[in-house]
Amino acid sequence: MRIFVSGGSGLLGGNCMKHFGEMGCEVVGSYFTFQTADTVFYDTLDDSPLNFDIRSFKPDVIVHCGALTHVDYCESHEIESYQKTVQSTINLIKVANETGAKLVYISTDYIYDGKNGPYTEDAPVNPLGIYAKHKLEAEMLVLKDAKKSLVLRITNVFGDEIRGKNFVARIVDQCKNKQKLTLKLPYDQFSSPCNAWDIARAMFVLLRDGKTGVYNIGGTDYMNRVELALRVLSYFPDAEYDLIPMSTEVLNQPAKRPLLGGFVKLKFSTEYPDFLFGNVDSYMKQVMLRLADEI
Repeated sequence: MRIFVSGGSGLLGGNCMKHFGEMGCEVVGSYFTFQTADTVFYDTLDDSPLNFDIRSFKPDVIVHCGALTHVDYCESHEIESYQKTVQSTINLIKVANETGAKLVYISTDYIYDGKNGPYTEDAPVNPLGIYAKHKLEAEMLVLKDAKKSLVLRITNVFGDEIRGKNFVARIVDQCKNKQKLTLKLPYDQFSSPCNAWDIARAMFVLLRDGKTGVYNIGGTDYMNRVELALRVLSYFPDAEYDLIPMSTEVLNQPAKRPLLGGFVKLKFSTEYPDFLFGNVDSYMKQVMLRLADEI
């Protein structure tokens, strides 16, 4: 397969590029603001002459990992949120249809209201905030307008990342550098955190087998943010930290969160019963082995 990954310098995009390459695919990944050694420039909102020529590349698959994911920021920047989530998707739908490529869109559990999670694919959607509404709008456009499409809904993604921006990576980095952590975290927001590497692996088998439609993808854990932090911190017994559990109401975040979020990946597990997802512990054991090798 020949695959173009929009947002290849990010957490999921980087893991997709690595795994697809290891599986023998010809992969090109793009960046917009953060360049890595193995990515090319591509602006999904501007037909810039500096853009990588996707049409000449003739991809079999376009994976759209790029989006504005700061949910609180989106609440006060609605136009920018629309541009970077919805309009960017509209533009890639056009490119995918012109090139005959399958479009893979990355969605979220924020499209649900969090009252009855964790969720299967057929659960009613009810986005609560600007980010969530735009993600759902883009998802629906992909399913309606892309000639060939695959939607993966994911949540609370962690894993290896060059910038180390994800929640788990930031805790690991601070513990490694012996920095004291102060964490104010909600105890009533639940999800199914998933390693980006597992999402890339799952995506590959779905692409390999020509699957289309919507798949909810999550790891084997189901936990709140406090539990997630404590699970990671348990691997650093000497870490100094103040962890303050708080309710979502007290936190008063600008964007509403689905409290009981996360997924039951029934569809994927039914079709791929032998596929084994990892969890936070399996990932942290790998991290600790790497840290031991650095000593």
